[in-house]
Amino acid sequence: MAFDSRRGFLKRASAAGLAISANHLLAPFVRAQTGGLASSIFRFDLDSRRVLPALDRNVFGSFLEHLGRAIYEGIYDPNSKFADANGFRKDVLEEIQKLQVPIVRYPGGNFVSGYHWLDGVGPKQDRPKVLDKAWNSLETNQFGTNEFLLWCRTVGTQPLLGLNLGTGTPESAAALVEYCNVDKGTKWSDLRRKHGIADPHKVTHWCLGNEMDGPWQIGHMSAVEYGEKAADAARQMRYVDPSLKLIACGSSGPTMPTYLEWDREVLEQCYDYVDAISLHRYFDNTSETGGDTAKFLALNLSMERQIAEVAAVCDYVQGRKRSPKKLWLSFDEWNVWYRAHSGPAMDGNRKEAPHLLEEVYNLEDALLVGGLINSLLRNSNRVRVGCLAQLVNVIAPIMTNSNGFYRQTIYYPYNWALQFARGAALDVLVEPGPSYEVPGYGQVPYLDVAGTINPDDGTVSLFVLNRDLSKAHQLELNWEAKAGSRLLTSYVLTGSDLKAVNGFDAPQRVAPQAAEKPVTSSGVTKIELPPRSYSLYQWGI
Repeated sequence: MAFDSRRGFLKRASAAGLAISANHLLAPFVRAQTGGLASSIFRFDLDSRRVLPALDRNVFGSFLEHLGRAIYEGIYDPNSKFADANGFRKDVLEEIQKLQVPIVRYPGGNFVSGYHWLDGVGPKQDRPKVLDKAWNSLETNQFGTNEFLLWCRTVGTQPLLGLNLGTGTPESAAALVEYCNVDKGTKWSDLRRKHGIADPHKVTHWCLGNEMDGPWQIGHMSAVEYGEKAADAARQMRYVDPSLKLIACGSSGPTMPTYLEWDREVLEQCYDYVDAISLHRYFDNTSETGGDTAKFLALNLSMERQIAEVAAVCDYVQGRKRSPKKLWLSFDEWNVWYRAHSGPAMDGNRKEAPHLLEEVYNLEDALLVGGLINSLLRNSNRVRVGCLAQLVNVIAPIMTNSNGFYRQTIYYPYNWALQFARGAALDVLVEPGPSYEVPGYGQVPYLDVAGTINPDDGTVSLFVLNRDLSKAHQLELNWEAKAGSRLLTSYVLTGSDLKAVNGFDAPQRVAPQAAEKPVTSSGVTKIELPPRSYSLYQWGI
């Protein structure tokens, strides 16, 4: 979690799509107002035989940092009327169980670079209250590693543990691996057992630090210094458990003056010892776009450019080292974030669980999140982990108070991806269609399309973003192999007010509607996409 905004644009076309569970789609069918007939027709071939490698479900993970109310009052609140015996909020826990989030990154973020994991284990009455210098907040340490890993098991998600390579050492990183993953008979495994945890946690995925290129980061250092430290930590950690999946800390984003050069220098030091490198990016509808919605809805293309650039650096270092190993990418921080980004929204004033980074999302934010999910789908051959930052209260799809929670607008595209994007991403071939000019981008297509096919149940899911703010467009699917024999699901997220938001007073002001059903004839399916919309269609084949 960095203090700066992330910028950068891709000068080519791309696609977009979303999904949501039926129990959250109870709004009555409302035909979207399209202002007449579709303004144009997009055509593409949907061939179920043309697929990318199997989709790693971890690409739709999320993130919880000791920041603001993400942990305390978010997922953990022993004083809440919703608290279970472990202090977990049952209402939030059950909602995340329904979402089926596959992996959650923890405990940071900027927080992790000054965090000492030993402060958060053992008897709670003995844990120190400390100053979190990253967010100027008081950390009680009542929720730590064991609580998080128990929460993960209860929710049904996998952990992605972050390591302190700011003030921390490679030795302390290896000690945490020993504490978590070794059964018994060693210093740190026996300490875990003394703390009441008999069985090892067996944590597989680990982040080697956070945004160490950033001057805001505790322990900020040069790329070579960090690369050497990450290599040492990785070696020591693998001595303890050779099965680990390790993610090196990549550049904090495209606006960093050392962007890509940082990644190259880091990997030249630690390439042989890691499996992946991280990418971070937050999207801004002020400084990046000047508030231009049409430009804002094209920003997912800059995510794709960032993926391509960092992948190219990885492959360059692979070639330089003549290594048989190809690194994958972990896009472990991404979201829209620009309102709660300065002043009081960033300063905890040395309070416990202060209200920080509580961004309120509108419809246009949700449409871009849909586009970003489609970008991840289209790049799922290289991106194996992705984390929507964050999950609860802090730049999040779920917001809580003492009486319950509500779903922000961005919840819906994220939920759609989790529920319907399964199997493998389709290699969708779209004919050039109508587009619009975006300065610095060139021609951006109005329709952005992505899809998946699941061989386990024979379903095809299609996710479509219509960036046109005033006109509908028609999409014609030419089924090259088996045509979709029956429509299973069709939903749309749209509305006349792009600035509309949800809240405790109006929790479903922005919510999915039943979409107009497409018509299939002679192997061709025609879909009408309303303006400023994100749509989901699923067929059985």
